[in-house]
Amino acid sequence: MYRTHTCGELRISDVNKTVTLSGWVDASRAFGPMTFVDLRDRYGITQVVFENNEDLNKQAMALGREFVVKVEGTVRERMAKNPNRATGDIEIVATELTVLNVSKTPPFTIKDETDGGDDIRMKYRYLDLRRGAVQKNLFFRSQVAIETRKYLAGQNFIEVETPNLIKSTPEGARDFVVPSRMNAGQFYALPQSPQTFKQLLMVSGFDKYFQIVKCFRDEDLRADRQPEFTQIDCEMSFVTQEDILNTFEGLTKHLFKTCLNIDLPDFPRMTYDEAMSLYGSDKPDVRFGMPFVELTDVAKGKGFPVFDGAELVVAINTERVASQYSNKTINELTEWVKRPQIGAKGLAYVKFEEDGSIKSPLSKFFTEEDFKTWADKCGAKKGDIIFILSGEAEKTRKQLSELRLELGNRLGLRNPSVFKPLWVVDFPLLEWDDDTQRFYAMHHPFTSPKRDQIASMLNGDHETMKNLRADAYDLVLNGVEIGGGSIRIYDRDLQSKNFKLLGMAEEEAESKFGFLLGAFEFGAPPHGGIAFGFDRLCAVMSGSNSIRDFIAFPKNNQGRDVMIDAPSFIEDSQLAELNIDVTVEKV
Repeated sequence: MYRTHTCGELRISDVNKTVTLSGWVDASRAFGPMTFVDLRDRYGITQVVFENNEDLNKQAMALGREFVVKVEGTVRERMAKNPNRATGDIEIVATELTVLNVSKTPPFTIKDETDGGDDIRMKYRYLDLRRGAVQKNLFFRSQVAIETRKYLAGQNFIEVETPNLIKSTPEGARDFVVPSRMNAGQFYALPQSPQTFKQLLMVSGFDKYFQIVKCFRDEDLRADRQPEFTQIDCEMSFVTQEDILNTFEGLTKHLFKTCLNIDLPDFPRMTYDEAMSLYGSDKPDVRFGMPFVELTDVAKGKGFPVFDGAELVVAINTERVASQYSNKTINELTEWVKRPQIGAKGLAYVKFEEDGSIKSPLSKFFTEEDFKTWADKCGAKKGDIIFILSGEAEKTRKQLSELRLELGNRLGLRNPSVFKPLWVVDFPLLEWDDDTQRFYAMHHPFTSPKRDQIASMLNGDHETMKNLRADAYDLVLNGVEIGGGSIRIYDRDLQSKNFKLLGMAEEEAESKFGFLLGAFEFGAPPHGGIAFGFDRLCAVMSGSNSIRDFIAFPKNNQGRDVMIDAPSFIEDSQLAELNIDVTVEKV
């Protein structure tokens, strides 16, 4: 028997019991004839004492960090208790020690506050996963997955697995492709999502489907992206947008209650146009204020060339910071918005001091009455600062959105333990790109226009297409898009029209999506769905900025698994079997 109890299980009620524990040596301390060893497993840490036995004590003193050992002994109450440890009231007086396996000295300490950097911890990820902080994230991820299944099963959803080897239908991100040995020159693709399959399941009559599913996208990486990631993927038949929002608002509330013991209120809703107008973003962080206020009509025509030549003059009011923000601080903020990542040419401001005075570098162009008019529009009071950007409308809104978030960070307004969910609805159906002179799908090509706009989509002109709105929606949490979905097209003619608008010839649409168009001819029901970014949801719920912390074996920022050294070259014989002739210098 390797163990009668785990290393996190024993309490004061177990005193005098004879027990067997197994685990890893977390730390050891020698005090004369006594040796103390902290024994660790996934459940916790228990202190083991070796005393009154010279041979046993010598064995204990020879133990290294991360040795795997089995200990037998008796539970007793500790003299010096550790209130920070669940097992801190007791210790084990060892009577027998067995070394199950030795360990090299690990390249970093297996502690929550480790001395290992990202690169070394990713190379030895199997050691990093022993750390309590990392295990906690994966236990949390597991709990969220279990509770997701419980909730959706209770709503009569069926879990169905869809294929991982599918057809390449490039739309959006690049596909990962897999060569077929038995079909020379042909390739599978790994799914970016199970979108078409879940729609086919609705045609098949399954009514409510879900899957916690791996997806793959060959795109540039950042903290909240990985080449392979997980979605909570869902689809429902005979539903409206309202049905879907209510169902998955319910799921989100359930996860917060069961996993964090947080009761979320009903989620507010905001249209896409409102979000862009008020926050310059389709995923606004509403934990704090600072909505945009347009000053174009009161700021132009006063002789200030920067404003006079701008399409948009827009401001945010930052409350109660006038005394904190010196000229030096504002200059630093100006340099911040002028960075290439933001791209603003400058930053104007009006400071309303506590003594009633008004200070601004714009005072040579605008009167105090002008500034008071701006203050009225922005709701600014004594002690506030108005920050102003101007230029092309779309670019300026994006720049001011970044400034707003940066001010939120600097002022401590983006508390990761505060959660403010928001539905953003009524997205545009299509986006026009001037460079390629074509429309792109805002969400994906299967999204339906609003019911009252279907006729306009079938018969409208180019300008009408730009103004089409979709039954599409995103769930935003603390400024992060957690999930998105839409009501789908389920009519062949309408779907064919959408493919045409997206620049897809009839032959190409038939080649790529003929199976779906054909299915629509056999009684496809009205349907819609949503997909949650599962890794991202776990990260935001835990107050983390990186999804890598919630993936057992993540890739680095170059898309590499440095632990197993992948991707890697394969043998020429394998390439020949796959009918691939690739000559690459192997480094």
